[in-house]
Amino acid sequence: MSKSGLVLMATAIAVIGIMMIPENISAEQNSVTVTPINEEISLKQTITTMNVPEDNTLPWGTVRGAPSDYVERYPIIIQFYKGEDPVHFAQVDVKGDGSYEYKFRVRNVDLETGEAVNIFQGEYTVKIFRVIPNSSETI
Repeated sequence: MSKSGLVLMATAIAVIGIMMIPENISAEQNSVTVTPINEEISLKQTITTMNVPEDNTLPWGTVRGAPSDYVERYPIIIQFYKGEDPVHFAQVDVKGDGSYEYKFRVRNVDLETGEAVNIFQGEYTVKIFRVIPNSSETI
């Protein structure tokens, strides 16, 4: 895939939140942890649960973060797990306002048979990592 294709597929960074384009797909934030890296920056990890129902008919899902503080040149890392098994990883850059968005396929069409194929189905753990500036001078 070309660099411009990757840029179109994965754009920018910010606060943690997951929203799925298909309305019958749900996501719920479970936990947030902040781990200092050094005196200036920390790694913020958000763990959320995504549920894709068996009867989903829409093709796309999206992981989004609202505008917030961020550290330039550090991308957002998004990891999808089915149980303990890694399923899909992505990296997206921060937009100028501190937001990010990653759009991914939830459902596809088999070109040979014309049948719809669910890429994601059931419950997934989604881990989102981003680098943030430290807000306390004691870290």
